[in-house]
Amino acid sequence: MKRLCKLAIVILFMLLLSSCGQKSDREPNAEGEADQTKSIEAETGKAKNIEMDELAEESPADENNTQTQEDEGAMKRDITFDFETKTVTLNSGYRMPIYGIGTYSLTDSECIDSVTAALENGVRLVDTAYMYHNEESVGEAVRNSGIPREEIFVITKLYPNQFSDPESAIEDALKKLDIGYIDMMLLHHPGAGDVDAYLAMEKAVADGKIRSIGLSNWYVEELEEFLPQVAVTPALIQNEIHLYYQENDVIPYIHDLGIVVQGWYPLGGRGHTAELLGNEVISKIADAHGKSSAQVILRWNLQKGVVAIPGSSNPDHIKENTELFDFELTEDEMEQINALDRDEKHDWY
Repeated sequence: MKRLCKLAIVILFMLLLSSCGQKSDREPNAEGEADQTKSIEAETGKAKNIEMDELAEESPADENNTQTQEDEGAMKRDITFDFETKTVTLNSGYRMPIYGIGTYSLTDSECIDSVTAALENGVRLVDTAYMYHNEESVGEAVRNSGIPREEIFVITKLYPNQFSDPESAIEDALKKLDIGYIDMMLLHHPGAGDVDAYLAMEKAVADGKIRSIGLSNWYVEELEEFLPQVAVTPALIQNEIHLYYQENDVIPYIHDLGIVVQGWYPLGGRGHTAELLGNEVISKIADAHGKSSAQVILRWNLQKGVVAIPGSSNPDHIKENTELFDFELTEDEMEQINALDRDEKHDWY
């Protein structure tokens, strides 16, 4: 019995020793596992820190690049009129005067004399076209003005009957004008082959023959169809704009594209000018400022962000059309004039 008791005690003691040994074995392993886990976490932490440091180093550069791109985009889209210099910066990078003279229906000596009178009165923007049949006269007036070529901005246009061979048409315009280069060339209005003609103008820009290009008589639907087919965004859209056809939906659309808007027939066009100048609202505003009705209408164009190119062969009227920068229309006056819109076109384009 005593032996059995001793044996039982021995067995129990051995079991106790065995249990202590296993516990001892397990505890170092747990500590090792903890150390290993801590090591892995440390390495992971280091990797994360390195990654964050790299991101921190790259982030300012990325932000700067993004900001630069945004700034460049904003500059390219900024078509605000500068009333101090009387110019606007086109998306092509060139500066263009915000008022000038149109030469539709002016030919030969009358055209030369009118452009000369305009240039003598400070005008530096002249608008012509193949279909005006006066590019040679405009070129002669520019060459004989004594004004440095780079100070005068000349616009001409290709007519749809020239779209089938635009390269020859561009050379023809260069030859007729004979002023070294063309500041701006437009497609006169949509027609068969207009995309190919525009692409030819793009090439002429690359070749240094033309500085900027654009379109005339293109509206929202036409632009939505046309623009995806060309590489260079037009710098200018020239459309009919006057008191009774204000294009209040079209102008903002074009401006949002970073394109300058220019209005032909700013005084309504032949057969309509007297009616516009005699409008009671315009006359009242003109009296308030001590200005003529024509000056009020032209100033209204400028404050709407529309380049004005009134045509005239009368030296007094030409001078009058330049005196637009010594007064400003109030917001109320602008709204009064905006209310005169009739959606009434005065030509078929």
